Amino acid sequence: MSDRNNYKSRNRSIWGIFLLLMLSGCGKNLVAPNQTTAKVAKYTPVTIKNCDRTITYKQPPQRAVTLTQPATEVMLALGLEKHLVGTAYLDNPVLPEYQQAYSQIRVLAPKYPSREVFLAVEPDFAISTFKSAFEKSALGLREELEKLGIYSYLQPIHCDRSEDRPKQITMDNVYQELREIGGIFGVKERSEKLIYQLQKQLKSTQQKLGKVTTKKRIFWYDSENPPVTVSSWGMPNHIIELAGGENIFKDITKKEAWVTVNWEDVIARQPDVIVLIDATWSSAKEKRKILKSNPAYSRLKAVQQDKFIVLDFSYTAPGIRNVTGVRKLAAALYPEKFK
Repeated sequence: MSDRNNYKSRNRSIWGIFLLLMLSGCGKNLVAPNQTTAKVAKYTPVTIKNCDRTITYKQPPQRAVTLTQPATEVMLALGLEKHLVGTAYLDNPVLPEYQQAYSQIRVLAPKYPSREVFLAVEPDFAISTFKSAFEKSALGLREELEKLGIYSYLQPIHCDRSEDRPKQITMDNVYQELREIGGIFGVKERSEKLIYQLQKQLKSTQQKLGKVTTKKRIFWYDSENPPVTVSSWGMPNHIIELAGGENIFKDITKKEAWVTVNWEDVIARQPDVIVLIDATWSSAKEKRKILKSNPAYSRLKAVQQDKFIVLDFSYTAPGIRNVTGVRKLAAALYPEKFK
């Protein structure tokens, strides 16, 4: 990234040009291909408290940008692609049912876009699953964006302050996000219908799974070396429990979904199964290679017996895929129940 002063100068220049166009009457013609200028009929103003921000929406945002894959798929699942002028940061390929809609949206960057690129599409709303999108080193703090007329939404489980985060992460947090985004964009009926469908799918999985008398103990290998795994607080742990498994690091209870541990503890706890998370930034293949190539890890029975389950990261970060993530993990752990 260029030095801070040059960056600020370029940023002021972009907004200066935009303001001149607006004053001259030309700004009204700067419409992105995916923007819809139509107002949602009978929009009811809604006030949303999101982390430490309380925002009243008098009309739905028209130029939204999604900054993480779960956020993108929430918007697409609610049929809001015409409100999107940009998207970023894929962990895995977009679900096939949303691929056509996704292909019509401008991809701003492989990961987070620069602040300059983000502002260039003139957004009025930004949505992210992770707080890292709204750091000074990324797009800027949420209060800074509001001063530019850009409202934002952050998945509440990643609020900056621990007291703003829920006591425990469950599917209810996904349903909450769907209701709040549905309210912001005036599509509450769509969000309730989607929630009902997800709840129905989860119930079906639970019925097939039935009662699990001996739970398989799981080491969730997310990324890195030493390994990043999951605490008892986050969505991955909830997925493990719903799928009839037991997280070998469930004794880590702090309000952080992902935590770093050491290999000695992994070996000492002897998991029955190792879940390898697959993502663009850390592939399952790389993690399997780490486990298979180091003689020390051969002490893990799961490694000796090739007890690996591969799960895409996008099924484990809070979003509409979590219900399917439970199904995939449960079917891999107990295939006899899902014939």
